[in-house]
Amino acid sequence: MHYSAQVNCPAEWGFISSRSYPDPFNEVELDVIFTAPDGSEQRVPAFWAGEQEWRVRFAPSQAGEYRWRTVCTDTGNPSLHGVEGTLSVTLYEGSNPLIRRGGLQVSADGRYLQHRDGTPFLWLGDTWWMGLCKRLAFPGDFATLTADRVGKGFTVIQIVAGLYPDMAAFDERGANEAGFPWEKEWTRINPRYFDMADLRIHWLVKNGLVPCIVGCWGYYIHWLGVEKMKQHWRYLIARWGAYPVMWCLAGEILMPFYDDHPRPREWHEQYAHKTRAMWEEVASYVRTIDPYNHPVTAHPSVSARDSLSDEVLDFDMLQTGHGDRTSLPNTVQQVVRSYSRQLVMPVVEGEVCYEGIGEASRQEVQRLMFWACWLNGAKGFTYGANGIWQVNTREKPYGPSPHGMAWGDTPWEEAHRLPGSAQLGMAKRLLERYEWWRIEPHPEWMEPHWNEQNFFLPHAAGIPGELRLIYAPAYQWRLTVKALEPGVSYRAFLFDPATGQETVLGEARGDEQGSWTTPVLPKFQDWLLVLDRG
Repeated sequence: MHYSAQVNCPAEWGFISSRSYPDPFNEVELDVIFTAPDGSEQRVPAFWAGEQEWRVRFAPSQAGEYRWRTVCTDTGNPSLHGVEGTLSVTLYEGSNPLIRRGGLQVSADGRYLQHRDGTPFLWLGDTWWMGLCKRLAFPGDFATLTADRVGKGFTVIQIVAGLYPDMAAFDERGANEAGFPWEKEWTRINPRYFDMADLRIHWLVKNGLVPCIVGCWGYYIHWLGVEKMKQHWRYLIARWGAYPVMWCLAGEILMPFYDDHPRPREWHEQYAHKTRAMWEEVASYVRTIDPYNHPVTAHPSVSARDSLSDEVLDFDMLQTGHGDRTSLPNTVQQVVRSYSRQLVMPVVEGEVCYEGIGEASRQEVQRLMFWACWLNGAKGFTYGANGIWQVNTREKPYGPSPHGMAWGDTPWEEAHRLPGSAQLGMAKRLLERYEWWRIEPHPEWMEPHWNEQNFFLPHAAGIPGELRLIYAPAYQWRLTVKALEPGVSYRAFLFDPATGQETVLGEARGDEQGSWTTPVLPKFQDWLLVLDRG
């Protein structure tokens, strides 16, 4: 058998079993071993496609001639085991940057994510937890939301693989056009569900968005058990590993189901200990069978690194609250703590203050959280809008959560137009003008600057001798920059985080003490002061 492909592009073909199996998903596993032109090997899991068919998806990383052979657990089935062939691979000729640059990996210094070709990857994410359900219709609704996010500069979509939060298992609100991802009683995967999910994942990648695949919400591991959770993850890797994705093991990975929240503290401690051990085993399995070594993290209640050991994580994802401005102290503290850990990992704020949640957390809070995270060491930020994550529709809001209260009824059609998403897109475009991956926190560059008694004082970061970024949340008449290098002249301007407009301030040069002070700020609002060498 001979097939053709392009570098980094998924190639796919199928195998039909000549032998009939009563329960093919649970009775048979099929892998395909690919040998690259340089002699290296990748063992790629194939997925059960329904009936007696298995399919493989493979994204080659080299141009030239690959050889491949199948390995099946039923070694006596010649239609599945020991089948051989070749794959001719040419260079990719398209324009999709995710394909041209390759999938993601951690940078050599451990501070940020980059493409396989070394191009730094700037994470601006959006939270579409339930985006694979039929309430976000494909292609119409899904394409509309995708186009909006691409136009605003988003790069990552956090999306759950069907085993959703905020509902019990097999809740109708979680179904897509083909039902649920698993049959009831967790007997086997439903391939038709994933056929419909494929369309959406492919659409994201086609439009230049990296899917951050969240396997499930954390408590599902107690419903499936470790072995079935491994099956679930093997299936996700087989279906989507050939795409430029990231793996998020689970959402709120150590959180129990909502009915268990009132239990005593001792019960929660035992639950967390047991759940951590279960997820550690699954995480190790994921890292072992993923032939592409996609970056792995977990969505936590606070920090992924507090939930799982560093050995199974590639970057730290944070969740730091939904309390409007009251979430700022914890957000800053957690970012600083993660950035300062002895073993360096990229830090990404994965969830904080969905815009509009609780009739609060409006656009000014989105700006506040974005810049507070970035200027204290984060190398990625995920936005969220109440109404999108749970996919409210105009005709039918999502409705009550298991605890009985609804999170709000703003439809996604309105939520995606909330101003915060556009304002964070403008902030990202400003960062892209500079070597943002080299930015490091420097609170000492400001006087006054934020501290444990007042987190609303200015935050500062930059690249010494090249760039300074100072974010003033509010209540500042002037900004005094400290420790300017002797003889160094900067170009100074104010960036309006609400409009993207810039006000030129002219030259900034330190006095004898290395200080420089701005004129009175134009308006009573938050501001970003930029000093660059031009």
